[in-house]
Amino acid sequence: MTLEDLKEFTLQYGDVYFHQNIYHCAELAAGAALQLVDSVMTGKVRNGMALVRPPGHHSMRSAANGFCVFNNVAIAAKYAKQKYGVKRVLIVDWDIHHGQGVQYCFEDDPSVLYFSWHRYEHQNFWPKLRDSDFDSVGKDKGAGFNINVPWNKTKMQNSDYLSVFCHLLLPVAYEFCPDLVLVCAGFDSAIGDPEGEMCATPDIFAHLTHLLMNLAGGKVCAVLEGGYNLTSLAQSVCQTVQTLLGDPAPRPANLQGPCRSALESLHCVRSAHRQYWSCLKHAADLPTSDISTKRFKLAEETEEKEDGDKETVWPEPDKRLAPAVRTAVVLPDGVACPDGCHRFTLSEDLDPLIVNKLKEKFLKEADDGEALSTLSRVIALVDKMEKNEVCSGLVLVPATSMATMCVIQHAASVLRNRVLVVCVGDWSVPKFTEDGKTLVMQFSNKVSEERASRYYIPVHLKKGFRDVSGFMQAVMGLLLPLGYQYDPSLVVLVRMSDSGVCDSVWQQLTGLLQGLAQGHTLVLMQDNDKECVGPTASSLLGDPAPSLGPLLAPPSEDVESVEKLRDRLKAEWTLLQNTAQDTGRDAEDRS
Repeated sequence: MTLEDLKEFTLQYGDVYFHQNIYHCAELAAGAALQLVDSVMTGKVRNGMALVRPPGHHSMRSAANGFCVFNNVAIAAKYAKQKYGVKRVLIVDWDIHHGQGVQYCFEDDPSVLYFSWHRYEHQNFWPKLRDSDFDSVGKDKGAGFNINVPWNKTKMQNSDYLSVFCHLLLPVAYEFCPDLVLVCAGFDSAIGDPEGEMCATPDIFAHLTHLLMNLAGGKVCAVLEGGYNLTSLAQSVCQTVQTLLGDPAPRPANLQGPCRSALESLHCVRSAHRQYWSCLKHAADLPTSDISTKRFKLAEETEEKEDGDKETVWPEPDKRLAPAVRTAVVLPDGVACPDGCHRFTLSEDLDPLIVNKLKEKFLKEADDGEALSTLSRVIALVDKMEKNEVCSGLVLVPATSMATMCVIQHAASVLRNRVLVVCVGDWSVPKFTEDGKTLVMQFSNKVSEERASRYYIPVHLKKGFRDVSGFMQAVMGLLLPLGYQYDPSLVVLVRMSDSGVCDSVWQQLTGLLQGLAQGHTLVLMQDNDKECVGPTASSLLGDPAPSLGPLLAPPSEDVESVEKLRDRLKAEWTLLQNTAQDTGRDAEDRS
């Protein structure tokens, strides 16, 4: 076609531009997405990202739209189902525009779960579709498999994005149990983008990516969509790719609770979908009409944009330097070191003061040389992790309680930052100082004798750890928001001898927690728990956890226990908030 022919042809479609090379480029974009699916599904690579143009998620079956010619991700999903027999596909669309083309393609298909958050502003932001609101949940057999989170204000921050993942997407995704995860990876949702006008920094995409990587056995395919600020686009792509490569995620900065507008949207979506997903059955009723996202108080919301011409500035993401040793292990004689791990030994004598403290506080009754040697290596390993010479560690100890207290006390007196302790199983927790240096979260099927406080949080699961749904609900709805807001420099994961947690759940927990503290995770297990060494080391090395299978409804008594705890804690730990009645923060508050 001539240039004039192309201009005429363009008029048939909405917001799209045609050039004489566009068909060839669009074929290459779709083909790159299919090639990526081939590579992941055949095991040639674990995951990947297709850096393509033109984008695709607005394109429909018979119409190009929104600079999109072919719908790259929708075609990739169809292809995976047809060629590889994939039964369930999760599509996560974090572009700032609604991918209506993907929605229309799969809205009656229960084998594809489509999730999208997008700038909406009560139907006043492009593509200005009624079908982009929270109550467009899919049709016929696909009802419940289309999840729209409308952003009705700009300036959404990292906290808003993480809240939606923890309280909505992850619980539903684990219940759905996809065989493949496709990401419509648009970065116009990052700070500085003139289209999105959001304030989420590039590093948040490292965490969003990490949280998806234990689904579908790690089969994650990200396909580039929008992004119009070349600085934040490049930084966000790099953060995503580095996480796919297995580099430790950066520490998130200044996480607060979600803003009031985000809480409204989150509340409405959870309410709209609670009839379809058992993990949301406890969600609150739809908000009353005066606070619903259905309201159209547009006249009140046409405020002048402050500093509209002022260029947005944000710090460049820190370098993500992977330590020389990914995973170090301290194991008794006779226990083989797992492949890929480094058996940790003391390269130099421990500080005599520390040795004396260990003897005095933990080995008073007998001079146990083996226990002293193990505790000394634990302390030395923690110090190496703080210096970023080792990323993660696994230690088999004679007594997990003693080793845990040893690490906590050493961290309180020597380390500069905070420690998150996650204990799975029964433990007579000693009293902690409320200085904030340590946050302890204990999962147990017994009621704790120690009174809960801000920095000691017992999670009572009546059904215990053998009920996978109840445990995972508590991990996603309580542990992850608390962990992200606390922002530790070290995570200590303790598996008590009576935990009863199965290996696949343990691996999921281990994998998810490595998004915190730049991956500095120390796992303490009883020395007779040798069978779990391999699976735990595998997760610490970055291997995806085995699938848990589609999750059933969590026990109502466990849901009630978790919700009571969340309700009690949410005033201080604001990332636990998920309803419109919660206070939230002002969307404009960037402090």
